[in-house]
Amino acid sequence: MKSRKIRQRVLAAAVLILLLTAFVRLPYYIEMPGSALQLEPLIKVKGGYPEKGQLMLTTVRMGRANPYTYVWAKLKKHEEVVPIDEVRDKNQTDEEYHVYQLYLMENSKHNAIQVAFSKANKPYKSHYKGIYVLNVYDGMPAAKVLKAGDRITKVDGHAFTSSRQFMGYVAKKQAGDQIRITYVRNKHTKTAAIALATFKEKKNKAGIGIGLVDDRTITTKPAVKMDTENIGGPSAGFMFALEIYNQLTKTDITKGHKIAGTGEIATDGKVGRIGGIDKKVIAADHAGAEIFFAPDDTIPPELRSANPSIKTNYQEAKAAAKDIGTDMKIVPVQTFDDALRYLNNLKPKS
Repeated sequence: MKSRKIRQRVLAAAVLILLLTAFVRLPYYIEMPGSALQLEPLIKVKGGYPEKGQLMLTTVRMGRANPYTYVWAKLKKHEEVVPIDEVRDKNQTDEEYHVYQLYLMENSKHNAIQVAFSKANKPYKSHYKGIYVLNVYDGMPAAKVLKAGDRITKVDGHAFTSSRQFMGYVAKKQAGDQIRITYVRNKHTKTAAIALATFKEKKNKAGIGIGLVDDRTITTKPAVKMDTENIGGPSAGFMFALEIYNQLTKTDITKGHKIAGTGEIATDGKVGRIGGIDKKVIAADHAGAEIFFAPDDTIPPELRSANPSIKTNYQEAKAAAKDIGTDMKIVPVQTFDDALRYLNNLKPKS
């Protein structure tokens, strides 16, 4: 009887340890295949044309590793263990990383709209809203006032037309000088005085201690609504542009096919490299995609020298498709026009 109670206690302790271990957060993220989402329900161009097929963005699932998911990912070919410092800056908080991902998404939407409307010869106008605060440096004066996600609209009563002008204005100040910042947080406008201080790493440079980018918005005719609340990062930009363009133009570029893809989009239409493309190929295949657009990026010589085995996104996608034995066609693209040329020559699905 006594030995039975001891075994029960040992078993209960072991179960408790296993449960507690699951909550241990390791300094790694796990990347795994995500999903392929049809874009037509997420993007609505007012009065836009319908499509017979589907254009889909693809995602990568990412979660903080615990001891169990770490071991499991090491055993799985298309799950990857990534050190936390390779995902986000070591000085970046969880909130700042989230804000940065949202900014990348907003910027990709802006670029996608601009590319699609330019190609469709439709009017649009870009507007500068202010300075978007990406992060705030610990120990610097701004940390007492500003937060990631704030938008600075004026400094000392002056409105600027770019973050470069703002930085030029602040650069003329010295440590100890005060500036009055007007900023917007959660749709409320506030004003605060912030004194400049020298940076720890750059003693000869003074500032308030923020990472910043230009905050822009875009107006179009017809209007575009995009529901991207649960999506972050820049890698859907290229597929956004295709979907917007398809709704703007009478000819349906899908021609009844299910088409997935990925890639950043620049305002000049260039399609940029992204991470985790092998996992996105798997997600697209699971969703029944017939065609997958992959960035055919150019590897810079310095990156090739540092990593001789590095492959282009297209090469990575081809390898993943072969590995899983899919019939999905992998199509290389360097520009938005490359994709349109391919789709224009695509035979309609019977």
